[in-house]
Amino acid sequence: QVQLVESGGGSVQAGGSLRLSCAVSGFTASRGCMGWVRQAPGKQREAVARIYTRDFDTNYADSVKGRFTISRDIVKNTLYLQMDSLKAEDTAMYYCAVKSSDTYCLTADKYGYWGQGTQVTVSS
Repeated sequence: QVQLVESGGGSVQAGGSLRLSCAVSGFTASRGCMGWVRQAPGKQREAVARIYTRDFDTNYADSVKGRFTISRDIVKNTLYLQMDSLKAEDTAMYYCAVKSSDTYCLTADKYGYWGQGTQVTVSS
């Protein structure tokens, strides 16, 4: 059974940083992907970052490229999202998500397993 538990959200001023963590259990796909998806009130879900399980290759949505960094610690079974130079428009609920194939990993609706989410609020 796949379980994802996020932590690390909070409130920060614009220009600040936060690091989100996601404890992962039960996910063993060798050619899957892990990602972070956010949803702001009244907006569609947006996949902002993904990492392949096979080679740790990463990719990002244009909205966060150069500011966010996704990483994974295999020993700790934890996925991270380092968020720097935060903007008010980054305010959203952030979800950790995984899927067992490595296609469409920047498409939010393609993920099969989700955490409960952690709120990030950026004040300008």
